[in-house]
Amino acid sequence: MQVPGRARNTKTFLFRPLAGLLLASTLVGCGILEDRSQRYVHAPEGEPINVPEGADDSRLSQIMPVRSINKDDSRRLFPSSIPRPPDMTSEILDQNYVIEELDGRVWLLVNEVPGRLWPVASAWMNDAGLGVAYDNPQLGILQSELANFSKRSRDMLGLADDPVAQEPRVLLQMRLAPGIRRKTTEIRLRILELDDAPEGLVAWQSDQESDTRAQSRKEALLAELGEFMKQREDSKSFSRAASGMVAQPLVRLLSEDDQAIAVRVELDFGRTWAEVNRSLEEIGADIQDLNRSERWFHVDFRTEDERTPGWFSWFSNKAEPRHTHTVNIEQREDALFVTAERLDSYTGEYSASDLLTQLFEHLY
Repeated sequence: MQVPGRARNTKTFLFRPLAGLLLASTLVGCGILEDRSQRYVHAPEGEPINVPEGADDSRLSQIMPVRSINKDDSRRLFPSSIPRPPDMTSEILDQNYVIEELDGRVWLLVNEVPGRLWPVASAWMNDAGLGVAYDNPQLGILQSELANFSKRSRDMLGLADDPVAQEPRVLLQMRLAPGIRRKTTEIRLRILELDDAPEGLVAWQSDQESDTRAQSRKEALLAELGEFMKQREDSKSFSRAASGMVAQPLVRLLSEDDQAIAVRVELDFGRTWAEVNRSLEEIGADIQDLNRSERWFHVDFRTEDERTPGWFSWFSNKAEPRHTHTVNIEQREDALFVTAERLDSYTGEYSASDLLTQLFEHLY
């Protein structure tokens, strides 16, 4: 049985805030409540503070000083020179020097283009006592001299204190390459053990070294290199020869009729999988399920409005996760292609093209 009094109280509770809001709006419109937003325009200027004679007034100043302007000379309103544009690279990474590791490979990710880092990398090789025996700016490879005959170099590369005649010849190789993200550089190191001293640049091969000690040694060397570069950030040197390394981006967005259809990635699958995983998290596409062997992600890629319940959903929490899009990684010829499809059950705002576009922006 319904109680009439309780029904009337409920209606009064619901409409009372609305009535108050309408009343306040009416009072302002009729002029009963004063609009004070323009008072500062006609406010008189205050008198300056006078201190006693002989007292120090150096600590007296305006809290928010206004620059004086000479109306007769409008040139003072404009800067004398065009300001330099902001460094867009600073928005790519939270830190300028980050050591990353994946599948037994480790590298130093630097927030700068290779042409700027090439002279500093060469300086580090010389400063560390390794020297530079051979280099190739187009390939981005620096190769040290033999480390066997220098105690400092032996300590740096982890060689034994007592050299023997039959020990292998050891050297260090460094490779600078454009990073997957724009205006970044990835620096890798290799410690090579050879039977004889090389007569030229040793060909660079993919680093699949699994020795834990060698991995720790390379991480320590990359940390030293990063600190060396950090201390020389103000250096304006640039290598024109090394600038050719930035010609081809590793990630490209493919479109048809102004709609994104795929992201082309020129990396191995392990690295591509990790980067796509990271980027999906950054764009807010919550991963509901994944299968690395079959190369797909099931994600919830909805807008905030679509995830938030309505105003009158008092007894429900945030909307339950849903599988709205599937992201696939496919091997085609000499590259990997990241594609997306929207489920028929999802009728929201974001299309598969929207997902790929945002994914590309965070990948590259």
